[in-house]
Amino acid sequence: MELVVKKKLQSFSNSHYDVFDTTGNILLRVDGSVWNLQRRRVMTDPAGFPVITLHEKGNGKLQQPISWKHEWQIYEGESSDPNHLLFRAKRSSGFRLKSNLDVYLGSQCKKGAGDFRVTGSIASLSIKVRRGNSIIAEV
Repeated sequence: MELVVKKKLQSFSNSHYDVFDTTGNILLRVDGSVWNLQRRRVMTDPAGFPVITLHEKGNGKLQQPISWKHEWQIYEGESSDPNHLLFRAKRSSGFRLKSNLDVYLGSQCKKGAGDFRVTGSIASLSIKVRRGNSIIAEV
């Protein structure tokens, strides 16, 4: 399925992303402020109903050390209940020229090897999703 993502800046500190199909129908919207202290973004369907909520790890805990390895936890709907955790994604290194994200699914959201690894290159604008040594998706 081919999708188009457009970022819209509403102000200096607030933006959202719209996801469209190839005919221009909006499928999803992600809202959230760049300077949001809760470090939370909500993805909604076209009617505005929450699909998933993304929380940056350490949500509002100022005592946590700053890390270059950003980690996001993704929950169903607007939940932040651990029982509704779908997956988490963590940048495997702080170097941004070539990003690697390790993705851990629901019950496997513990430390160790991820279920998937997403690799991308800014220079080539390509992204690959791997499960083990096999490529299962490529953009």
